Amino acid sequence: MNTNNADPAELAKFSALARHWWDPQGPMGPLHAINPLRMDFIEQDEELAGLKVLDVGCGGGILSEALARAGGRCTGIDLASDALAAARAHADEQGLDIDYRLCPAEQLAREMPAQFDLICCMEMLEHVPDPAAIIAACASLLKPGGHLYLSTINRNPKAFMLAIVGAEHVLGLIPKGTHDYAKFITPAELAAWCRQAGLKVGAMRGLQYNPLSRSHRLSRDVSVNYLMHCSKPC
Repeated sequence: MNTNNADPAELAKFSALARHWWDPQGPMGPLHAINPLRMDFIEQDEELAGLKVLDVGCGGGILSEALARAGGRCTGIDLASDALAAARAHADEQGLDIDYRLCPAEQLAREMPAQFDLICCMEMLEHVPDPAAIIAACASLLKPGGHLYLSTINRNPKAFMLAIVGAEHVLGLIPKGTHDYAKFITPAELAAWCRQAGLKVGAMRGLQYNPLSRSHRLSRDVSVNYLMHCSKPC
């Protein structure tokens, strides 16, 4: 298995969180909180019923399960083995048929080119050494006419203050050390990688957090957390 496009420290970090993955009040709570918004962003374009979908960097399976419950025939891939074990166990408890694989996106792209109608890669690109290679693999995995949904964190002083200082150190929303500012990705960089992979860049939306109401919402402000939709020409 080729794991060159993976940081061992990142894999260890997310494997260590495996037992907390399905605790909405624990360190993975923010992922549970934003998951309905991620699904809203996806479902405004696509009816998932019957589609062959892929969740790249699925972790413990929060998004994968939502995709499956919406009718997608879901495959989830990750390289954090303990997180993947937590995903399998929870899907079994819920009676969900999700094909979880310990597999890099680049390897799956060689094995299953142009096999998926819809691919998600969310909260993952800022944790790998070569995010552009992940985008290229996703483009290869997509069928012509397929859709790719991405999310990551912008790189600017505001993002540093809110996503690292605020979320990790002041509010304690996520564990300290979750993010590395140098790995944050601007929308221009992400869009350029998508176009280089032959994809058409579509809508972008921001994910904003209100610390007073402890709520998240989609907005047009992409200065911190943001989502991007791309499509593969037919």
